[in-house]
Amino acid sequence: MGVSKQQSQAFNMGLDVAPQNASKAFDDDGRVKRTGTMWTASSHIITAVIGSGVLSLAWATAQLGWIAGPIVMILFSIVTYYTSVLLSDCYRSGDPVSGKRNYTYMDAVQANLGGLQVKICGLIQYLNLFGVAIGYTIAASISMTAIKRSNCFHEKGEKSKCDISANPYMILFGVAEIFFSQIPDFDQIWWLSIVAAVMSFTYSTIGLGLGIAKVAVNGKIKGSLTGISVGVVTETDKVWRSFQALGDIAFAYSYSMILIEIQDTVRSPPAESKTMRKATLISVVVTTVFYLLCGCFGYAAFGDLSPGNLLTGFGFYNPFWLVDIANAAIVIHLVGAYQVYCQPLYAFIEKIASETFPDSDFITKDIKIPLPGGYKPYNLNLFRLVWRTVFVIITTVISMLLPFFNDVVGLLGALGFWPLTVYFPVEMYISQKKIPKWTTKWISLQILSAACLIISIAAAAGSIAGVVNDLKTYKPFKTTY
Repeated sequence: MGVSKQQSQAFNMGLDVAPQNASKAFDDDGRVKRTGTMWTASSHIITAVIGSGVLSLAWATAQLGWIAGPIVMILFSIVTYYTSVLLSDCYRSGDPVSGKRNYTYMDAVQANLGGLQVKICGLIQYLNLFGVAIGYTIAASISMTAIKRSNCFHEKGEKSKCDISANPYMILFGVAEIFFSQIPDFDQIWWLSIVAAVMSFTYSTIGLGLGIAKVAVNGKIKGSLTGISVGVVTETDKVWRSFQALGDIAFAYSYSMILIEIQDTVRSPPAESKTMRKATLISVVVTTVFYLLCGCFGYAAFGDLSPGNLLTGFGFYNPFWLVDIANAAIVIHLVGAYQVYCQPLYAFIEKIASETFPDSDFITKDIKIPLPGGYKPYNLNLFRLVWRTVFVIITTVISMLLPFFNDVVGLLGALGFWPLTVYFPVEMYISQKKIPKWTTKWISLQILSAACLIISIAAAAGSIAGVVNDLKTYKPFKTTY
């Protein structure tokens, strides 16, 4: 049996694979055989989707009301699932079983659309991933300060002044991310994804339970059909906040920019697109049920006063230990989610560097560090160590400068939703399936894309208005909660 060039290189790199077993050890592209399943793909997606966005859904529901709030969440879930199915079909070019693989979202855009669209897509995708890293740093620090404040309230009373600086906690989170960022790639963080997915269910369930308990204590369901009342806020603020709520919900569903990278971890047969359809359906259904429950019970508990962050806005003070567990789970989840989101950005920069400077030992050479307990040596790459560390430091500093959780979440959701979740998957699908212009299917897809563009513009406008409002009373590096 012949051995491909890639397989030969793999043997030379020290992979313990016998040539006669080459076909069993390698996939059709010569890379080491992928081992991902529907369940590991689902855990990656759930880790990415049920993130800090769930915590702002009670606030978002409060802006939209009992009618529009749940309807908008369901519509976003349907759009996300549909466009994710379109996107998963673009993992292979041509034949869905044996066609050329596209390893990243950018590769899929290059294969199907090419030209200027690739550059635009890359800019939007990587800016969005950069923004998500900032958003997660802010969210993690808020949860860490919430644990400290919860204990302070428990000791001194709910009316006590328990203001705590978020900066030390952002730095602590950054240090943890520097350590975890040295995990080389997606295949090696499956365990981190599963831990993060468990944590996301933990704090979502606690938030939901506390919401149900609060409704029971109140003895009534708060809120109104149309959302927060004019009088509590001005008419102008009502409009802007409703738009921002769309961005918050969009952010809660955003994971399309890493779907292809997740799909590239899945084994075949069956065709990767079939596995991803099932994984996406499971993930979107599970997350939507959680989102509806958390958003609706949070709104039912607090009505117009629903906090921007359900577990750190201190609508709940007791039981303080349960609030602490929920916030600890948020922090652990965000440590993993940060890495899941940043892996494509890490890989992109490292690929560019290795292609630009192929002879540089600093960039391409791995230093083998022996590990105790019979584990394979760890491959330390100096460029990876330096660049990923610098990246984490930059996101941490920006988080300390702009610590506006709700507004940042809404803006990220708005900027990423239309181009990455809708426009590019729709256009790639049209190109791959060669759908003729002005046919019913082509028109339907374009209407979907145009409607989502309008929603994104409205959400971005609302979030920018929120940031401008926050900046009026803001002092850099002096944020306390």
